[in-house]
Amino acid sequence: MRLLQISEPGAPPPERPRQRAAGIDLGTTNSLVATVGEDGKPRVIPAADGSVILPSLARYRADGSVLIGDAARPEPNGDPRETIASVKRLMGRGADDARAHYRYQYADREGMAILQTPAGEKSPVEVSADILRVLAERAEKELGGSLHGAVVTVPAYFDDAQRQATKAAAELAGLRILRLLNEPTAAAVAYGLDERDEGAILVYDLGGGTFDVSILRLRRGVFETLAVGGDSALGGDDYDRALAKRAAQKMNLPELDDSDFIRLVAAAREAKEKLSASADGNGSVELRVVLTSGACGCEVNPDEFAAATESLTARTTGIVAAALKDAGLNREEIAATVMVGGATRMTRTREAMADFFGRPPRVELNPDEVVALGAAAQADVLAGNKRGGEWLLLDVIPLSLGLETMGGLAEKVIMRNSPLPAARAQEFTTQRDGQSAMAIHVVQGERELIADCRSLARFNLTGIPPRPAGSARVRVEFRVDADGLLSVEAREQESGAAARVEVRPSFGLSEEEIAAMLKASFARAREDADARRLAEAKVDAEQLARATAMALAEDGKELLSEDERTAAESALSELQAAMEKDDAEKIQALIKKLNAATEEFASRRMNRQIRMALEGKSVDSI
Repeated sequence: MRLLQISEPGAPPPERPRQRAAGIDLGTTNSLVATVGEDGKPRVIPAADGSVILPSLARYRADGSVLIGDAARPEPNGDPRETIASVKRLMGRGADDARAHYRYQYADREGMAILQTPAGEKSPVEVSADILRVLAERAEKELGGSLHGAVVTVPAYFDDAQRQATKAAAELAGLRILRLLNEPTAAAVAYGLDERDEGAILVYDLGGGTFDVSILRLRRGVFETLAVGGDSALGGDDYDRALAKRAAQKMNLPELDDSDFIRLVAAAREAKEKLSASADGNGSVELRVVLTSGACGCEVNPDEFAAATESLTARTTGIVAAALKDAGLNREEIAATVMVGGATRMTRTREAMADFFGRPPRVELNPDEVVALGAAAQADVLAGNKRGGEWLLLDVIPLSLGLETMGGLAEKVIMRNSPLPAARAQEFTTQRDGQSAMAIHVVQGERELIADCRSLARFNLTGIPPRPAGSARVRVEFRVDADGLLSVEAREQESGAAARVEVRPSFGLSEEEIAAMLKASFARAREDADARRLAEAKVDAEQLARATAMALAEDGKELLSEDERTAAESALSELQAAMEKDDAEKIQALIKKLNAATEEFASRRMNRQIRMALEGKSVDSI
């Protein structure tokens, strides 16, 4: 006999134990973990030494052991390349892209970037998993047991490959993912908890390796993302490198090898942090470094730092302006600007936003901690600990999703800035008579031609009933979940034949691609429209020419006079010749000419088919 849990009528239900949940900010430079306490307030979880920040560093030793965080910093006389920093920049990236931009030792192979370490080959996913594992252990020790789940944050501009890589890293670390949460949205949650602001909020998130800008509308607990923008290859690390190059010029240093350059960048980062921490922002600091050739140094003042990095700051303000345009807002309609990420401690970034909006940005919360705090608050909700006053988080997809159609065209199914989760379906048909299979090519981007978009996946739908071209109905459905991960299903409506794919590309966009895709779509809008019109005209011409040629071969001699057949064949030849050239207007004009030349022929064919269908039948039987 089983016992039931019962209570008196009208009595409140018994409280269940709180679930252990955490929010993790997996950062390029630093990572943090936070949780919500019994008092309902989020807080970051410190390590045993009291530090809340875990440097995103990993060093693998020949004995197979791994050092994470401060312990992984390069030894004074060691090779700094053995310490892996900023691994987030390699997540979801290809080997060629990584080798071209990030100075590490890589395994000699194609596809996803693989790092060569004294402990063997390590993928960016494995390195990230080791960092996440340390954070998870910190949280479990603090909370007194294993985690029910975690919310892990990602840049809003991470593409599907980068999100998949982050999710895989969390799973490898033994974490149950409650949600992948966009970093700017997490920051808005943290600020919304404290102030309950309403209106349009712009989140300026400049981390160590990525830059995100998100515009959100806050209203009665609903966080709706209106637009996102960013650059997955722009962050505080780039400011460090820019300052290092300026210092190298001041000290007349020759071209440095990888090890010495990494040492110089580390010294530049230290000088940058000292400048940012200066009370008045006017004092000079010494940049000193010990290179293979000996020690050297120089003085750096705020003006020199601003001049060396001005192009980087200008890139961020340009992205902010583009996001405003996407959201359909002007500067005056932004209620507040929130600064997030350790790199926003730099005086120049705060000044840039103050100049842009005409008022100072909000910096009340610790920019290093705010994303982790927001993630912890969301984790508490998803774990079922928060019963009232829950938030609805409506993120958006950063780049349009679609598939390839005839003529190499990209047909967009889910448009960029669509709220997540999203599901959209569209019907397509067959191109040729008797076609029993369809190759489906899933793409991402804003351009009109497949060649200018990013390929995500390919799969085949088989089992389509063989019928005349254009008669099959294939419904293709795109689904993007709350984490921004995509699945696509194709189903033939009559037979029920179906095929499905979860998009899991092996590596992501190159450094230039993700930042340039939107810019290119705007700059080449007219060019793309012309290219699309030409491609569509050629597709229409090809279908009409093929159908006309078949009809003339079958019935031309029987149903047309000599002159009529000559006129139709001449119009067909003109159209076929025009299809070899790139003149959309001429092709469209010749399509009309061929339709006019064969209109009577089409009518005669139809009448004959009707007569043949009715032959031998009575009116009553019809």
